[in-house]
Amino acid sequence: MAERRAFAQKISRTVAAEVRKQISGQYGGSPQLLKNLNIGGSVSHHTSVPLTETVDPVDLEEYLSTHPLAMESGPLRDLLEFPSDDIEVVYTPRECRTLVSAVPEESEMDPHVRDCVRSYTEDWAIVNRKYHKLGTGFNPNTLDKQKERQKGLPKQVFESDEAPDGNSYQDEQDDLKRRSMSIDDTPRGSWACSIFDLKNSLPDALLPNLLDRTPNEEIDHHNEDQRKSSRHKELFALHPAPDEEEPIERLSVPEVPKEHFGQRLLVKCLSLKFEIEIEPIFASLALYDVKEKKKISENFYFDLNSEQMKGMLRPHVPPAAISTLARSAIFSITYPSQDVFLVIKLEKVLQQGDIGECAEPYMIFKESDAAKNKEKLEKLKGQAEQFCQRLGKYRMPFAWTAIHLMNIVSSAGSLERDSTEVEVGTGERKGSWSERRNSSIVGRRSLERTTSGDEACNLSSFRPATLTVTNFFKQEGDRLSDEDLYKFLADMRRPSSVLRRLRPITAQLKIDISPAPENPHYCLTPELLQVKLYPDSRVRPTREILEFPARDVYVPNTTYRNLLYVYPQSLNFANRQGSARNITVKVQFMYGEDPSNAMPVIFGKSSCPEFSKEAYTAVVYHNRSPDFHEEIKIKLPATLTDHHHLLFTFYHVSCQQKQNTPLETPVGYTWIPMLQNGRLKTGQFCLPVSLEKPPQAYSVLSPEVPLPGMKWVDNHKGVFNVEVVAVSSLHTQDPYLDKFFALVHALDEHMFPVRIGDMRIMENNLENELKSSISALNSSQLEPVVRFLHLLLDKLILLVVRPPVIAGQIVNLGQASFEAMASIINRLHKNLDGNQDQHGRNSLLASYIYYVFRLPNTYPNSPSPGPGGLGGSVHYATMARSAVRPASLNLNRSRSLSNSNPDISGTPTSPDDEVRSIIGTKGLDRSNSWVNTGGPKAAPWGSHPSPSAESTQATDRSCNRMSSHTETSSFLQTLTGRLPTKKLFHEELALQWVVCSGSVREAALQQAWFFFELMVKSMVHHLYFADKLDVPRKNRFPERFMDDVTALVSTIAGDIVSRFQKDTEMVERLNTSLAFFLNDLLSIMDRGFVFGLIKTCYKQVSSKMYSLTNPSNLASLRLDFLRIICSHEHYVTLNLPCSLLTPPASPSPSVSSATSQSSGFSTNVQDQKIANMFELSVPFRQQHYLAGLVLTELAVILDPDAEG
Repeated sequence: MAERRAFAQKISRTVAAEVRKQISGQYGGSPQLLKNLNIGGSVSHHTSVPLTETVDPVDLEEYLSTHPLAMESGPLRDLLEFPSDDIEVVYTPRECRTLVSAVPEESEMDPHVRDCVRSYTEDWAIVNRKYHKLGTGFNPNTLDKQKERQKGLPKQVFESDEAPDGNSYQDEQDDLKRRSMSIDDTPRGSWACSIFDLKNSLPDALLPNLLDRTPNEEIDHHNEDQRKSSRHKELFALHPAPDEEEPIERLSVPEVPKEHFGQRLLVKCLSLKFEIEIEPIFASLALYDVKEKKKISENFYFDLNSEQMKGMLRPHVPPAAISTLARSAIFSITYPSQDVFLVIKLEKVLQQGDIGECAEPYMIFKESDAAKNKEKLEKLKGQAEQFCQRLGKYRMPFAWTAIHLMNIVSSAGSLERDSTEVEVGTGERKGSWSERRNSSIVGRRSLERTTSGDEACNLSSFRPATLTVTNFFKQEGDRLSDEDLYKFLADMRRPSSVLRRLRPITAQLKIDISPAPENPHYCLTPELLQVKLYPDSRVRPTREILEFPARDVYVPNTTYRNLLYVYPQSLNFANRQGSARNITVKVQFMYGEDPSNAMPVIFGKSSCPEFSKEAYTAVVYHNRSPDFHEEIKIKLPATLTDHHHLLFTFYHVSCQQKQNTPLETPVGYTWIPMLQNGRLKTGQFCLPVSLEKPPQAYSVLSPEVPLPGMKWVDNHKGVFNVEVVAVSSLHTQDPYLDKFFALVHALDEHMFPVRIGDMRIMENNLENELKSSISALNSSQLEPVVRFLHLLLDKLILLVVRPPVIAGQIVNLGQASFEAMASIINRLHKNLDGNQDQHGRNSLLASYIYYVFRLPNTYPNSPSPGPGGLGGSVHYATMARSAVRPASLNLNRSRSLSNSNPDISGTPTSPDDEVRSIIGTKGLDRSNSWVNTGGPKAAPWGSHPSPSAESTQATDRSCNRMSSHTETSSFLQTLTGRLPTKKLFHEELALQWVVCSGSVREAALQQAWFFFELMVKSMVHHLYFADKLDVPRKNRFPERFMDDVTALVSTIAGDIVSRFQKDTEMVERLNTSLAFFLNDLLSIMDRGFVFGLIKTCYKQVSSKMYSLTNPSNLASLRLDFLRIICSHEHYVTLNLPCSLLTPPASPSPSVSSATSQSSGFSTNVQDQKIANMFELSVPFRQQHYLAGLVLTELAVILDPDAEG
């Protein structure tokens, strides 16, 4: 072994572990270290605080104002200060699917329609933390971002991966192939390395300059340039992120609210051919769910007749709009199942004879016998032409068939070809494959969350199939109802189907079924609006078919839609006197009683104008009590009056041409008023039929009212069954919602009395009715509540911030509105549990807050709210805050409470009474209450104003919080329902939350995240519109609001501590919600104040933790809480990284080592700086507050038994 050199012999070989042991053993923990080192002077004023207790944070705002940054601008400076553009409010235009926005055509709209249209068209109001992506809560590697990064990347192709040009050659022929081809003609595949090929191959070109001498620097420079050329700017980000559990601090951005679609299916109707072609045939498609016994789509009408056949109807049909010439349709299915059938119904022109007689020629004549039966066919064709000329505008039922959709999908899905061709007969299917390739079909993305159904029923990825339907069933004149159809469909699935024994009508209907492409071209919405990517208006379109989901779909309305579907079902004229056998019903939508008042709002079927003023039902020949299977689709006017009504006129159609006999004879009339007490009238009706024309002003009355002097069929009994269904984003079709919206709009318009149902509500009774309607919202159906969720929450928030003035008195509805909101969001949470993220946030509510919610009347072009912006002082309808400050309360602010809770006094007599009044009987541990913690004592929010100044400020605040009738009595007399100025929503929300109790408080706690996020967005909007985003943080919010936030955070921390063992799941949600709230506040409020709130939470948890034998659950909650707060994008800045304290603070726990040389240590440590490097000191924990909390947790975990 070599001898040690002379200088090395003097070096001590003590290892770092021994040094740590020596130091910690001698000084026995951090508080002792300071004593033994006898460090006085500058540190003596810092009291020793054990690691198990939290220190008072530094007043960050005060510190930053008194310690300006000395360094120049640059990357390091960016770490040390918050950017000035940290928060922005962005108004993003909402994406519109259609070329023209779907809005009503009327210029004058009532308030509810106006509000709905605004709700469906206004821009998204988004609060954006510009640097949020720099925090650990942001995931940079989302799937969409990965795809975006990969765009434009060249595909790497290697020689060995390239296959030879013949694709599939057998192995034994490879030798022959190699010998028969020149090496120059083949790519260098793996076989090219054989000895034969090497001997016969030409040499590669020499590499130029290979042996030249080149300086190393030049080669390095050249290689560096080569590496940089075409280099991806985010090379390492291209690697997919490892699968990991979603971090608790990650909060996903909600999905943009959009129109709901289920799984989408494209159906193309290619051809319809019968054995004989003698007349035009009209077809329709619709989806039915047999299990639910429900029609789950509107009808799609298509016309596959030849031009020659269409010509037979020319006298009766005006020029066709191109929208009615569609032969392909996109169906949406939210709940796909094995019970869904595609039903095809055929109709023909009315003729003399029942359906059986008219269908007979189609059953007996064959195309192959056309020459033999030429004369008979000519005669049939001549008769058909006569009927078309005379009866061309009337139809009769003809035939039908059905396709079991899932059989086709599952068969096509299991095949290994690009396309499937399936022949469908009566109850059996034969498979035959076509080589047709369909490369244009793009698979739809995976289902949205709101879509569900059997897993086997996936319509998004099956292979396109071409179906040939060969057999149709003759319609039975007495079995046309939907009930009969459901029986037939159920029978079709049985092996011994009755339908198989029936004689079919032979035909060939060819249709394509495939998953709908993501963005199909030339597409029309159910309202006939052109969907974007519509390059040419002359191209035959594809129609989107409106879905009637089998079960409720919980998605808020985002587009204007106002459609009415009328389904005449049956008529009973058995007891009617006179001849009435070939009966059709003419349906009209009227805006008055005059015959000319019919509106052109009825959608056309196929090969006809887009809209018409009337629609006729098909005629069942010689039947006095016919069933109908018509669907009449109507575009409802946005604003309805009492005179709008549906008019049904019943005609007897004369099929035989006789002299002096009119073609049609009216045989009855009935009607349905569209509005009943202001509400849209829908549902099932059994109406009496009048024999005479209705009298004047009939439209405001119901036909059930026995009008004097009128003659009725069957003594005024109900003889006509009809169903009316509305699909509308204007009409809620829920009595509770209707009443609430009607009362709110009556307030806005100041229109009294209000007629709701059978009640006439006068102004003096409006307050009670309004409060009862708010509480009754809990009784409304969940589906309409969700559909009108955005508008409903907007109105409740409006009632909070702009209390109505009724009969000259301000009515405070803050408490009622807060309770209603808490109830609604809890209903959504309980019933839509599949719509929640990992933190229990409902996606519909999160989307509302992120995109929709804004302070009322804070639109981009409107004046800023708040004092000054509205031209006058703000009058609050709440009680005055006390101007006298209780000396013992260490919050520097007094409290006033809302008039919505009059039982709580406005001026407490003592601090304890004040706290008791705020938190009521919430079971808060007094030892941990925010009063006793005193807030951040060592670092108050700001300098104390002089007594006179404080008194003046408090008095000013009192004036602002009180609506003074003496000052405003004359002003109130001129008001029309609303105060022109308003409260601030976040202030009233915090106040209502603090003072609520019982079940309301429990409901708010269950969904605390919602109210926290609502409050934060309201705060940001207020700062933005009041131009306060650049104001010093201490001056942004009034002290009364900060009091409320302190009380709120304290009581919620108390709930976490007291309930963590009983309500584990709820407390976990509450804990993360509170942490995210404080994380948000760090971006907008006084940061020292927020640190004080963090300390409040920490202190309550710590007090409880150290009284427990097993505190692991509570410790875990506290770590989650800390992790979320420390995920803030400006974490480094919040810790004041470059600010030196006296003495210098340590960045490490107390037993860390900075050097392994023992020469730096001796039993008498002289160097004060080195001593502090081993100390998690109070100054360090104060100034680097968040880092101090993290390191304190680490120190306690590593050495839980150490002193302190």
